[in-house]
Amino acid sequence: MAELTRNLFADVPGNLKDEFVETILQAPGLRVERIVSRGHRSPAGFWYDQEEKEWVVLLKGSAGLRFEGREDLIILHPGDSVHIDRRRKHRVEWTDAAQDTVWLAVYYR
Repeated sequence: MAELTRNLFADVPGNLKDEFVETILQAPGLRVERIVSRGHRSPAGFWYDQEEKEWVVLLKGSAGLRFEGREDLIILHPGDSVHIDRRRKHRVEWTDAAQDTVWLAVYYR
């Protein structure tokens, strides 16, 4: 069986009107996505409220993440990760507009 190699920073579309989300691995109860943001943020008043647990690591760029009920903003830099329990409302307040922000998100049950 051939091994497939891939660079998580390659093959990003040039024009990103919306975040670029790509499923790179999927199995029962597990999904891994590459997400590329370029100055994107959650819409005003919108909160993610997911059925799955999520572990996300920021690989490149920077971002500000907010959890409902908390005043502080979590600032993420390359190498930072965060675990988000299911149904824990959160939003992306900002991502770096000067460069791609690349996330690796693992969703699981």
